[in-house]
Amino acid sequence: MRTHREIEVKLEVPPEATLPDLAVLPGVAAVDGPEVCTLEAVYLDTPDLRLARARTTLRRRAGGPDAGWHLKLPVSAHERTEHHMPLGSAAGTVPAELTTDIRARVREAPLAPVVVLHTHRTVRRLRDTAGRVLAEVADDAVTARSPDAGDIVVDAWREWEVELVEGDRALLTAALELLQAGGGVVPARTSKLARALGERLTDAVTGTDCEPVADGSAGAALRSHLRTLRDELLERDPQVRRDEADAVHQMRVATRQLRSALATFRSLQEGEHAEPVRTELGWLGGLLGVARDAEVARARLAELVAAEPAELVLGPVGQRLDADRARAYRAAHQRVLKALDSARYFRLLDGLDALVDAPLLTRAAIAPAADVLPNRVHRDFKRLARAVDAARSSPPGPRRDKRLHEARKAAKRTRYAAEAVIPTIGRPAERFAYTAKALQTLLGDHHDSVELRAVLRRVGAAAHRDGEDTFTYGRLHALEQARAERIEDQLPKLWKQISASRLRAWMR
Repeated sequence: MRTHREIEVKLEVPPEATLPDLAVLPGVAAVDGPEVCTLEAVYLDTPDLRLARARTTLRRRAGGPDAGWHLKLPVSAHERTEHHMPLGSAAGTVPAELTTDIRARVREAPLAPVVVLHTHRTVRRLRDTAGRVLAEVADDAVTARSPDAGDIVVDAWREWEVELVEGDRALLTAALELLQAGGGVVPARTSKLARALGERLTDAVTGTDCEPVADGSAGAALRSHLRTLRDELLERDPQVRRDEADAVHQMRVATRQLRSALATFRSLQEGEHAEPVRTELGWLGGLLGVARDAEVARARLAELVAAEPAELVLGPVGQRLDADRARAYRAAHQRVLKALDSARYFRLLDGLDALVDAPLLTRAAIAPAADVLPNRVHRDFKRLARAVDAARSSPPGPRRDKRLHEARKAAKRTRYAAEAVIPTIGRPAERFAYTAKALQTLLGDHHDSVELRAVLRRVGAAAHRDGEDTFTYGRLHALEQARAERIEDQLPKLWKQISASRLRAWMR
């Protein structure tokens, strides 16, 4: 599979338009002679156009220099990530490498052709003085046909397309201005597929929505927040499947933020429709958490061993610790992958979609967001205060460690709640969220130390049974215990900052 970042703009043009002189563009020293080809692209989607609604396109294209399977994922208005695979022998079989990226969108729905595009393409390449290709300009005559046996023409148009290769966005902007002066018009639809689907796509998008809620209302703020987090979760899904760096962590964060929002703003949602989703988010977050904790511990233990003088590292300490946490991560990641392909996960995503696209809101959700949301954050803060008081009043030991961990979870929920209302409240909520994050981080470091010491005791015991020197394990344990004590010493000062009334004046 080849992957690259596609940066392009498209313009609709009348059939009689003449392509302007591209050589006048800044930095362009030469324009290659036109290359002509004919393309046929079959676009696949679910019956309810889940991919198109997410600005994602999956096609099988024949003809031209890049014939094959193409999957395009949105990055911004003019930028997409494109994955390319060879055509293969089975015309209708989507390569497994591509289905990984759309599994969370498609779920268990079937994929089938939704439109066929025939394109007569004329390409000109723009080069600089060194001969590098800066951009490609395509002049396309497009015919959209139905995918069934009738092969009915549903639309036909002409467009100009500029795609950057080694050029910069300044060239893209200049090309856009030149082509607009030559008769090009920014299209209402940003892709050929969206244009070809027309009203089918419009109906699919509007059909998933409930009646709109008023701008500025608590319900509108909640829906916007949940939609952002849902989209983040779906974006991280394929990254976790490919085991990309930090993907597990980011998906875990999105999962926890969603779960927190459903709890904090429970009073805005009618009945108990959100509670099953919240429960399942807890299940998913727990699986991701085991994998993430193994990642964190592996990195921290490597740092600890590397920081020790060589004469104090007796035996294969680093190798043992690294192998233990690597095994733990692989096992946890495999459990995550199994979950991501389960019907349970897909039902969770269905339920999440329903909460985002067609929520059942209470009367409180109709009220202005500024009148409703701050109080919900205040409730979470009071919950945090009780958790911190309980932890600080406990004597040192396992019970206090457990209560500090509970305070950490309460700090995280309070931080997420404050972050959710930043669009409504602004800077005051942002300042509070920043301080809450500092508290969460401090308590998180404490919990990590508790977990690391458990690993050190267990792996050290295994080393002892194998006849190895265990001095270093005990030393690292003592260093981590001392770190935890220093963290606890910082708690009173930080708690005083976050609980200051001036920082919470916006809550009511």
